Amino acid sequence: MTDSIMSKAATMEIPINSNGDTGTLPEDDSLEQAAKLQWSLDEKVGSSRGTRDLQQVMVSGPNLNETSIVSGGYGGTAEGIIPTSSIKGPAVRYNAEFNKRIPVTGLGSNMHHSSSNSSMMSEETTRGVAVEKLETMKKWGLNTYKCTKQMISERFGRGSRTVDLELEAQIEVLRDTKRKYENVLRLARALTNHFYNMVQTQHALGDTFADLSQKSPELRDEFGYNAETQKLLCKNGETLLGAINFFVSSINTLVNKTMEDTLMTIKMYENARLEFDAYRSDLEELSLGPRDAVAMARIDAAQQQYQIQKDKYERLRSDVTIKLKFLEENKVKVMHKQLLLFHNAISAYFAGNQQQLEQTLKQFNIKLRPPGADKPSWLEEQ
Repeated sequence: MTDSIMSKAATMEIPINSNGDTGTLPEDDSLEQAAKLQWSLDEKVGSSRGTRDLQQVMVSGPNLNETSIVSGGYGGTAEGIIPTSSIKGPAVRYNAEFNKRIPVTGLGSNMHHSSSNSSMMSEETTRGVAVEKLETMKKWGLNTYKCTKQMISERFGRGSRTVDLELEAQIEVLRDTKRKYENVLRLARALTNHFYNMVQTQHALGDTFADLSQKSPELRDEFGYNAETQKLLCKNGETLLGAINFFVSSINTLVNKTMEDTLMTIKMYENARLEFDAYRSDLEELSLGPRDAVAMARIDAAQQQYQIQKDKYERLRSDVTIKLKFLEENKVKVMHKQLLLFHNAISAYFAGNQQQLEQTLKQFNIKLRPPGADKPSWLEEQ
């Protein structure tokens, strides 16, 4: 109807009177009405479309990150969009004709989800490690409290302790033996240092005598005899030093490695004994208390811990017994060999029996280092 009126208005002629004014035609009213009708139709169409768009926006609720520039003409479809920012949520495409938001799945959303999953997994792993450390600290604190309480009770005579009289006596003998062997080791090292200084002095004295024999013709024979004697003593002294060093090395291994390893096991045994007595006392205190559901649960947990500590205590006690036995056998074997070596070497040296001294070293498979063997070679110095 509007198109027919507009076409009719466009083809009508407008008469002009003699004064140049337009004449009043009957169709003027219809033309004016047609213009008003067209304007009202445009307003209604625009208003209704704007209302629908506003309602769609309010319902769908896009945020600022989903703002797009839509291109298109009046009355046509507008499907092209230009994103104005990075899309953090699900992307959409807006169809102006049907007023619909079409979700678009893209690479950005997949990357966002994968990064979110990885961050969640890392957070959960960190949380699990923290919880595990917290539980470990909790158990350690509870165990330390119980052991400290038991130790204080034993020291003040208010608590009972488990005692193995035979094993305790063996442990005390070992500690006393270790103290005495440490004293032997200290004295043997002191003898080695003093004897080394004496050998070095004899070596220097022999060189001085030899030099004086060349510069003093009237005393050449006397200086020569003394120079040879000092050199012989120096050679025998170096041989004796090799035997004493072997003796010191063997005693050091016995004291600071073999005995120390056994004492470390004894220390672990004593700690296990203290923990065992602490949990035993705890179980005895709970057994004397009430017998309700909560108390019975605590008694069961204490019984389990008591059994664990008991097994640990018995296992370490068996280990200590075995190590003490083997240590005693090893100590006798090592000291028999080393004491025989020390006696034969010292006797041969002070008797002046060079052959017997060398034979003693061969008997115990002791190889002397040649002079200057301790110094690095020229290749190692480079």
